[in-house]
Amino acid sequence: MLQKDIHSFLDRFFIANECEILERHEHLLNVQLTIELDKLLMNRPFYWHYLEKTGGVPNPMQLKLRTEQPDESEKDGEFIHFGSPRLHQIFQSSQQLAPYIRLFEQVEQTLGSFTPLVPWLGLNIKVSYQCDRKKEFLYSIGLNLINGQMTDQFQTFLDSKSLTPKISDYCYTMSPLIRPMSGIKRVEQYIDSVIEQDDPQWAIDARKRWAEDEELLEHFYQDVEDKPEYYHVEKSALKELYEPTVYVKIINGGMFYLSDQKMILH
Repeated sequence: MLQKDIHSFLDRFFIANECEILERHEHLLNVQLTIELDKLLMNRPFYWHYLEKTGGVPNPMQLKLRTEQPDESEKDGEFIHFGSPRLHQIFQSSQQLAPYIRLFEQVEQTLGSFTPLVPWLGLNIKVSYQCDRKKEFLYSIGLNLINGQMTDQFQTFLDSKSLTPKISDYCYTMSPLIRPMSGIKRVEQYIDSVIEQDDPQWAIDARKRWAEDEELLEHFYQDVEDKPEYYHVEKSALKELYEPTVYVKIINGGMFYLSDQKMILH
């Protein structure tokens, strides 16, 4: 996952959760958290417990995040990257707060003309390759529910749009020809194909390391006819550590109604 994709995801996340963006640059976001997001992200349970007991005025914190490693002159702001605890905390929060959203493209219309809005299914999906090592990727998949067109750069496509929870005047939504549940299955099939086409060397190497460690274990107990319980525990632990596994998880998704423009992305 590229840093620009993380920046785009964060920007959408905070806007969708009604946070005020105090400062926005190419690699920086400074946001005023809502009460709900402060409770989820800032780890201040005693503050909020005290406030609720005393009836005080809530004062949610601000959060400044950088998606580029800061230099010595930029000491403020938390550096966030794929794999950082803060980003995974936000992923978890997005599932709690808004696992599903619906947004409409804001369209400027002249009086008397009407614009159809095409339904797109958008899904943010995390794919984790795990053995004794781990690598993760975030895919932003968009599926046009009218013609079946799909893009794996949907977040980039959305960045060019002005989106709002309320449909613009003189606009109407088109009925999808592809049902959302069928669309989800299409996206899952696409992700499966991506995984199948991926280089399997990581799994081959993991199995090789697994075999080497298992060989050492067998060598250590080679003269022991009745293997102790610890031998079986250790052998099971090696399997759990090294066995290559791929996990696919939908982080969040939504319906996006967009004006009918040609998609230039793959």
